[in-house]
Amino acid sequence: MMPVRVLAVASEVYPIVKTGGLADVAGALPIALKAHGVEMRTLMPGYPDVMRLLSGAAEIRSWPDYFGGPGRLLAGFHEGLDLFVLDVPHLYARPGNPYVTAEGVDWPDNGVRFAALSRVAADIGRGLVPAFVPDVVHAHDWQAGLAPAYLHYDNRPRPATVMTIHNMAYQGKFAPDLIGSIGLPWHSFNVNELEYFGGISFLKAGLQFADRITTVSPTYAREIQSDEGGMGFGGLLRARASVLSGILNGIDISVWNPQEDPHIAYRYGAEDLTFRAANKAVLQQQFNLDSSDEAPLLGVISRLSWQKGLDLLLEAVPIILREGMQLALLGSGDRDLQDRYQAVARANPGRIGVVIGYDEILAHLLQAGSDALIVPSRFEPCGLTQLCALRYGAVPIVSRVGGLEDTIVDVDEAAASGRDATGFKFAPVTAEALAGSLRKANAAFHDKQTWRRLQRNGLATDVSWSGRAGDYAALYRDLMAARA
Repeated sequence: MMPVRVLAVASEVYPIVKTGGLADVAGALPIALKAHGVEMRTLMPGYPDVMRLLSGAAEIRSWPDYFGGPGRLLAGFHEGLDLFVLDVPHLYARPGNPYVTAEGVDWPDNGVRFAALSRVAADIGRGLVPAFVPDVVHAHDWQAGLAPAYLHYDNRPRPATVMTIHNMAYQGKFAPDLIGSIGLPWHSFNVNELEYFGGISFLKAGLQFADRITTVSPTYAREIQSDEGGMGFGGLLRARASVLSGILNGIDISVWNPQEDPHIAYRYGAEDLTFRAANKAVLQQQFNLDSSDEAPLLGVISRLSWQKGLDLLLEAVPIILREGMQLALLGSGDRDLQDRYQAVARANPGRIGVVIGYDEILAHLLQAGSDALIVPSRFEPCGLTQLCALRYGAVPIVSRVGGLEDTIVDVDEAAASGRDATGFKFAPVTAEALAGSLRKANAAFHDKQTWRRLQRNGLATDVSWSGRAGDYAALYRDLMAARA
């Protein structure tokens, strides 16, 4: 097997810094790739948590002035991850969220902050670290989108490049006057290169110049080539369709393992699901819900946003109440949605419980104690919570979009497809269609044999990175062979 060296570039990596699914992928993929002969090191910004948790830190390079202040490139590791860290305090030494202020507003210098990350990625790609010269630079989302562009404009021998889209909605748009200050040529400001509706887009840079483009599910790869799903980039992605593919995400099955999970009240395995009832009782207590074995408990772990369809679930609350179901929701986001969910919980004590925020421990308990997990997204590149639900025996109820379409087998289509049913899918993405799936799920829940079969089918589904990592390894090797 031909060894491969890959530099991954990501703005967040679990378990060090996480705001969403990007971090989970960036944290799990390098470890899964080791079995496929791929040595991956991950470059990330030196946020305070990163600097605190980095072990074995060694300085590789320092600059008296790196994008406006002193900076260093460090090498180190954390929990099996080999890391490069760009330590530039004036850009990254800030508390809280990596992208926004405490008031929820984007940091005004985000363009410079992530251009700096991409610039050093390109330099590592061209040999800045002699002990690790990558065959491939793999950029994740807009924050790393300039890495393929810098390598292109340097016009020198370079590694192959891959750009992975985790969510088309986040495009890294900035004013055109940023071009000069981040070391890009002014001639790049045109519609065939970086220009995007009068500004520039870091995501467009990656899509334009990467040798290969991937996204996180086959269905999403098709959806983003449409004008609606492409969110402004449909035409570009249609033009580059020959180098675009979808590779499903996996989850870290050592972190998400009900047999060994330290965060749940009672551990269990596929062969004996009786302890799920005990986890459900603890979950009901945590969310101040009535204690009941017979009321189906619906779980939600989500960012509260229009994309995630959480306004549609609010419209379906009367159905949840009428059908005798309970709802436990963990999430934060849009202030109006937060307020509305809290109001619904106050109006329906014992039936609906809401926790605003994100709590990793509570998220694990929700998977272990919910009877079903709802993901009603309007678009969903892949989705990870439904994969965790399969792993924990919570039956997914999902919209028929993106990775949700690819990872869940609907009860009504199982026989025709020759696959085992694992959940419920609805389309179109409306409150009415969601309500129909909730009614169908409620009926199935009260047929204990049917419900247990759905749970066991989900638990038997491979949601690990094992096969998916092999797809990335094959992609890297194809790129290397093409450049040989």
